[in-house]
Amino acid sequence: MTTLDILSQSDPEIAQAIRAEADRQRSGIELIASENYVSSAVLAAQGSVLTNKYAEGYPGKRYYGGCEWVDVAESLAIQRAKQLFGAEHANVQPHSGAQANMAVQLATLKPGDRVLGMSLAHGGHLTHGHPLNFSGMSYEIHGYGVNPETEQIDYEEVAEIAHRVSPKMIICGASAYPRTINFEYFHDIAKSVGAVLMADVAHIAGLIVSDLHPSPVGLAQFVTTTTHKTLRGPRGGLILCSADDAKLIDKTVFPGVQGGPLMHVIAAKAVAFGEALQPSFRTYSQQVIANAQVLAEALAAEGFRIVSGGTDNHLMLVDLTPFDVTGKAAEKALDRAGITVNKNAIPFDPKPPMVASGLRFGTPAVTSRGFGAAEMRQIAKWVGQVVRNINDSDMHARIRGEVVELCAGFPVPGQPDLTSTESAV
Repeated sequence: MTTLDILSQSDPEIAQAIRAEADRQRSGIELIASENYVSSAVLAAQGSVLTNKYAEGYPGKRYYGGCEWVDVAESLAIQRAKQLFGAEHANVQPHSGAQANMAVQLATLKPGDRVLGMSLAHGGHLTHGHPLNFSGMSYEIHGYGVNPETEQIDYEEVAEIAHRVSPKMIICGASAYPRTINFEYFHDIAKSVGAVLMADVAHIAGLIVSDLHPSPVGLAQFVTTTTHKTLRGPRGGLILCSADDAKLIDKTVFPGVQGGPLMHVIAAKAVAFGEALQPSFRTYSQQVIANAQVLAEALAAEGFRIVSGGTDNHLMLVDLTPFDVTGKAAEKALDRAGITVNKNAIPFDPKPPMVASGLRFGTPAVTSRGFGAAEMRQIAKWVGQVVRNINDSDMHARIRGEVVELCAGFPVPGQPDLTSTESAV
């Protein structure tokens, strides 16, 4: 009897929701840049009995007894994270990237301090200063964006803004920026104005540990990331810093912003870090980038304008303005065709974020399934057909059938038995 069989007996409604989601993942094409598929080993660790254990504190310094084995799991996660990134200290307890960012900000800033971060409208993140987020509520936020002509970060403009506003912290990193980030330039800017530099590498962490994107470790005082996305682990956060800042960060995470750590998730992080230390992970990351570049070129051939002219990493932004279609409408139509993307604002977008003029595409998940250049070109053709015929539901249904047929040949990691609905848990 599988775990899903057991769940079906005790809670059939939740079991059915899990079955349906497993089927959605198997039968559709996942192009959301922040999503990926974890291995069976990561799923096994996250679904383990470690979820039963309270372990406030840190390995060897817990507030509860009976922590000898969760100490092993967390120590392995810390050790592997440090090895992966070449960092002196790692805190693996943040429940999310947002809480990792919150911890760093609380550790180094006072309410009302000035922060310079990338505007959400130009590719930044909510926790980099959006007014509806804790960061925007707590600090005086100043933003930087991209050049209107190149649609890439103008580092000279960032430097000019930094010297004008004298921020206490500068945040670099993004959630929708397709180009390489120059961390050395940010380091020099921060140093010149006496600011703390925080690098949020949530999207590109897997590329960094594969030596396919420059690393901010050693340049930024604090580096934060999620552990999913390109790193292909469980949903969670991570903070990296120097040994000198270790105590400051640890006490801010706990008891500063969190209570008991999620030990089952931390164990899953350790498994994912171990996987990322293998040579095969670099091969995977290389294919992620190769697939992104082929997809961008193929979408351009279909008539789409690619923001900034291309991509250096795992994602791209597509401007739908030439088709007179909104991101909201395109997202819904593509979803009907079995292709999952997210609407996304483009730089200097005249439309509100919930409508948007663009789409964000990413290749981590499809690469985990084994998709290659041929599949990227086919996806681009389908996207072009859907967007050019945005109201043709019959066409969308036909493409949906073709998508299902394609996906049948590419198993989803963590779901080895594609003929059974009993493999989702």
